[in-house]
Amino acid sequence: MSAILSYKQEILLTLVVLVIIFGLNALNKRAIRRFGRLSSINMNSRKIVFYLSNLFFYGLGITVLTFIWGVDLRQFSVFLSSVLAILGIGFVAQWSILSNLTASVILFFSHPLRLGDRIRVMDKDFDWTGVVEDISGFYLFMRTDEGKRISIPTNLVIQKGIEILAHETEKENSNEKLEKPN
Repeated sequence: MSAILSYKQEILLTLVVLVIIFGLNALNKRAIRRFGRLSSINMNSRKIVFYLSNLFFYGLGITVLTFIWGVDLRQFSVFLSSVLAILGIGFVAQWSILSNLTASVILFFSHPLRLGDRIRVMDKDFDWTGVVEDISGFYLFMRTDEGKRISIPTNLVIQKGIEILAHETEKENSNEKLEKPN
């Protein structure tokens, strides 16, 4: 009889944890959408942040659920350290993938660069000046003044200096001023 009561408590706690995790994830997605709209970031650029937040919340939920269902802490720590070691080896082997993902998240949250901006990448070897067309999880796509469409890895965008020559809103405002007769 006590085993049945124990299972009822574990099931109830499991349901509570699932509701909390799904609720927090939904609130987080709403906040990311709102931030993206306020910052004029398109949906494709927000996808990487959605995926990373899903990974975080579901990983947190699985961790809490393993403790609710009585997995021994030592066994869990051995399992977790093994998984992290494998992931670490994989990411070290492909460090550029991890650095590009991290740079995309940094560009999303804290860089003033937006789609439609006219920029110049400050590099001593190349003169890249043009308009930002898209920012994905791994690349920044821009159309140069010569009409070429180039892709720059996002980690290079963070490492190299970017000069924003004109924001899209500034261009629209200057076009409106030119169109209005005095």
